[in-house]
Amino acid sequence: MNYDFKELSVLNFFVVPKHFFVREIIEERKPLALTARRAGWIGSNILLNQVPEAGKIFIVRSGLPEDKEAVLSNGSKHFFLRDQGPEARGWLIEVMKCVETIGKRDFQIDDVYAFENRLSRLYPDNRNVRPKIRQQLQYLRDRGYLDFVSRGYYRLKSES
Repeated sequence: MNYDFKELSVLNFFVVPKHFFVREIIEERKPLALTARRAGWIGSNILLNQVPEAGKIFIVRSGLPEDKEAVLSNGSKHFFLRDQGPEARGWLIEVMKCVETIGKRDFQIDDVYAFENRLSRLYPDNRNVRPKIRQQLQYLRDRGYLDFVSRGYYRLKSES
């Protein structure tokens, strides 16, 4: 939530559905000191900058409330992630973030392949990153997140 303290108004307020919570967005904090009442307790931070835009369901944006139907629609668009195990969901979310990082509605598969090194570092046990990227793009296409335009070309569906 972002707010204007002087005006006592909410500027932005969004929720992140639980199916967008993957290991990559949780940052472990250092344990509490031995002198603390809960010595050794380890908290965590949620890295909101690691959540794809599709995972941020705005209720208030730029000081204006979002339409109730739009909030409900945006909240249910990605329910398909709930059916995935943690690693599969992690791959899908990482590919979604790559597509969003490209910054264009229309893109080529080579644009996503440009993230191969980053995905290889995130998933070092996977020796077939390019085929995995293709698989994830196909899955996202089948679930309505992307449109397949032609061989090697995709279009990100509008979030509105």
